[in-house]
Amino acid sequence: MTQSPGEFKPSRRDMLRPIEYVGGAAIAAVFTGVVVLLTTRDLTLALIIAGIAFIAVLMVLALLAMTMKPNAEETAEIDGTDDPGRGDPRSPGGPGSAH
Repeated sequence: MTQSPGEFKPSRRDMLRPIEYVGGAAIAAVFTGVVVLLTTRDLTLALIIAGIAFIAVLMVLALLAMTMKPNAEETAEIDGTDDPGRGDPRSPGGPGSAH
């Protein structure tokens, strides 16, 4: 069953991907905050450093996610075509392939 371009429903993995990024950043922030708390014994400083670490890790993960090149299936989904190889000249059966 094919979907029209207006009826796209993301998969469960696509919907949970942002939660993975926030969770990873939260784990890094908690780790950093605990390390700072154990070394300085200052709760305020530990919370500030944990907040900075959370934002920094979240930004790095988001920027790295933006640099990933979409594969043929994702490109076809973006273009709204049913043929994943249609837009990529390097793919088998694409415009640049010899038959």
